[in-house]
Amino acid sequence: MTQVAAIIGGGVIGGGWAARFLLNGWDVRVFDPDPEAERKIGEVLANARRSLPGLYEAPLPAEGRLSFHSEISEAVTGAAWIQESVPEQLAMKQKVYRAIQAHCDPAAVLGSSTSGFKPSELQEAALRPAQIMVCHPFNPVYLLPLIEVVPTEQSDIAIVARAEDMLRQMGMYPLRVRKEIDAHIADRFLEAVWREALWLIKDGIATTEEIDNAIRYGFGIRWAQMGLFETYRVAGGEAGMRHFMAQFGPALKWPWTKLMDVPEFTDDLVDMISDQSDAQSGMHSIRELERIRDNNLVGMMRALKAQDWGAGALLKGQDQHLSAQAGMVRHVADLQAGGLTETLRRAVPLDWTDYNGHMNEARYLQAFGDATDRFMEIVGCDAAYIASGGSYFTAETHIRHIDEVHAGKVIRVETYCAEGVGKKMHLFHKMFEGDRLLATGEHMLIHVSLETRKASAPSAQVAQNLERIATAHRALARPEGLGRSVGRK
Repeated sequence: MTQVAAIIGGGVIGGGWAARFLLNGWDVRVFDPDPEAERKIGEVLANARRSLPGLYEAPLPAEGRLSFHSEISEAVTGAAWIQESVPEQLAMKQKVYRAIQAHCDPAAVLGSSTSGFKPSELQEAALRPAQIMVCHPFNPVYLLPLIEVVPTEQSDIAIVARAEDMLRQMGMYPLRVRKEIDAHIADRFLEAVWREALWLIKDGIATTEEIDNAIRYGFGIRWAQMGLFETYRVAGGEAGMRHFMAQFGPALKWPWTKLMDVPEFTDDLVDMISDQSDAQSGMHSIRELERIRDNNLVGMMRALKAQDWGAGALLKGQDQHLSAQAGMVRHVADLQAGGLTETLRRAVPLDWTDYNGHMNEARYLQAFGDATDRFMEIVGCDAAYIASGGSYFTAETHIRHIDEVHAGKVIRVETYCAEGVGKKMHLFHKMFEGDRLLATGEHMLIHVSLETRKASAPSAQVAQNLERIATAHRALARPEGLGRSVGRK
């Protein structure tokens, strides 16, 4: 049964939550009195559809159903998760909770996106304080995985635990905050950096662009993959963190920063910052900046996934979950008789596209290579088998590029085994978007001993599995294009 999420407040953060839930198969109901809410969320959702699926090598579940409601009661009745993202006004939030709890399931998750209020403040005068907790996300919610989960002593820990499990199911990282505190954890760092940046501008030391460059060309990249303390541990050299603290600890007594002070927001300072920001980024619309941001985030997070590190390790785990959820075949015993073998189903990532806006030719080869890897796994040539000393090496490849496909579109590959005897494995892949044929890839592979690096016979089990599929596929129609060379019709 499809789960339902209610989004109360459809601004930037609420829209991001709606996209994250929707693209993970939840039905989403939105309440927001703004007459532009449907348009705004639609634009956020378009960006999410373009970027989120491409983080994974496995397909996301079928998209849920989105609806907009004029009453809070309509949105929250029967919802398993209710996320409040209204403006940062405590009285308004408390009023909204009373309206929500008059109609929602007492066991539902009731989370707040607040970046500043403590959950105990939100719980004041609530009908059921135990149900309310902070679930603070980071923009864009549909891409960034961190959620600061902040309960209180009054909180129902069973609901908190269920909320964390739901977040993990969507590929997010719930960070349980041990004690409630103003601004939680991450925003306290941001506040410190923000204060220093304001002074640097006011004192004429740097512009908005120069400060941003100091972050994005320097420590920001390090933080993205190692955080603060691990970065400083490395900076300590072979002696590690203890040496770093001994070397740089005395600097904390120097008057470098103004952490507890902030310049007055005079009209002159506001104008200065606004003018500098316009000069820095005013040539782009907000939607253009969002797409640029998303492109960069997806590329960086996919690079981290290749290293199984940081946020990328989280993505890798979610890939396995999504693959199992989608029913992707892993073994010959799971194949259904009489048809071709689906060896790949995934969205086209942003970093697979070229200057023409469609998937570049190298990525067609990568997709077919991934399909070959899956086929090898199905017949038993998996990681354990390869570790034991045997594998298949590609001897010849022929790709036909038939049609184009763009970022965010879901592609699938069906594989025909033309030959599976002795040392040879002859595969013919067909790539589709829906029913539209995009490309074919023909590959001849030879089984090799990894010890001698020479052709060798596969194990009896792999040979038997391969022959079983090849025999079944010989009963099917021969694929058009099989055995074709360049220029031949």
